[in-house]
Amino acid sequence: MELHFDRHNGEIDRLIDELMARVGVYHPEMIRQMILGALKSGQENDYLADQKLMRTTMKEMRFTNKVFAPYRNRRKVSIFGSARISPEDPLYRKCVEFSRLLVKRGYMVITGGGPGIMQAGNEGAGAENSFAINIELPFEQHTNPVMDGSDKAINYKYFFNRKVAFLKEADAVVLFPGGFGTLDEGMEIMTLIQTGKNPPIPLVMIDDDNGGYWDKFLDFIRDPLFKRGLISAEDFSLFTITRDPLEAVNLIDDFYRNYHSTRFVKGKLVIRLNRALDSEHLKVLRDEFSEIITPGGHLQLTSALPEEADQPDLSQLPRLTMEFNRRSYGLLQAFIRRINSFE
Repeated sequence: MELHFDRHNGEIDRLIDELMARVGVYHPEMIRQMILGALKSGQENDYLADQKLMRTTMKEMRFTNKVFAPYRNRRKVSIFGSARISPEDPLYRKCVEFSRLLVKRGYMVITGGGPGIMQAGNEGAGAENSFAINIELPFEQHTNPVMDGSDKAINYKYFFNRKVAFLKEADAVVLFPGGFGTLDEGMEIMTLIQTGKNPPIPLVMIDDDNGGYWDKFLDFIRDPLFKRGLISAEDFSLFTITRDPLEAVNLIDDFYRNYHSTRFVKGKLVIRLNRALDSEHLKVLRDEFSEIITPGGHLQLTSALPEEADQPDLSQLPRLTMEFNRRSYGLLQAFIRRINSFE
């Protein structure tokens, strides 16, 4: 029989409802559609490898959500960098220091769970304040001794599930020098923020004391990319380069000084704040950032919108809403920093 995601499946809908009632689930409509998706896939595709991919993806993401759920109310920072950096390397010690500072400010740390910079991040934060989201590889990537056996360590078969976990749970991303994997993660998060597919978050690149890595990356961004018009000037607001672990922690902390989070509601950007702005602040923002608002759009101070009722834990936060042009995400990062500058 042909199955539909709306309720036109007769006896099948009744059986799915009965199954969910007997098991007990949250958000039954979402679960109903996932069950129907699995059944439809079983009808439509007889290629076993495709079904294995879908099965493993769901199992990995389910377990990811289970591991992170108890810590949903703590901010987290994902740390990337080379697996080949030894504990004797100054960069290793710099990462340990950075992670310790993060924990003192109340953050948790997410790493890839392997050696090198990943181990340094877990070492500085301690296993109790760390997550390790590892990938199954035939070389290099074994869970480091800090996180080995931890209930906050996850092993992934697929890179794309691991990538989702790194960014889905991160309130900031920090890049130490690394190889292809580090550059891949850095370019991906920059692209996702630039295109609005990831909420605005700090992206901080921590270099060695001589500026021998990310400073050269900046040269590449500025010359072959910017001078050819392949990126715009506002894209330089998407990331920050520093050599100082304390400055990196302060950059992250400052980003959340007043800014809390964002959400789109019916085409309107809702910016949640830790404390309300006043009319003078609003005037400054309108004057300095008018280009990010669509023509005829408004910038307003509001409380929670009715559509945000599905996030009751955030209902008390004051809001700033606007018709954002959905293009100037680099300027949106600057807009958030301006919000945080108001005393």
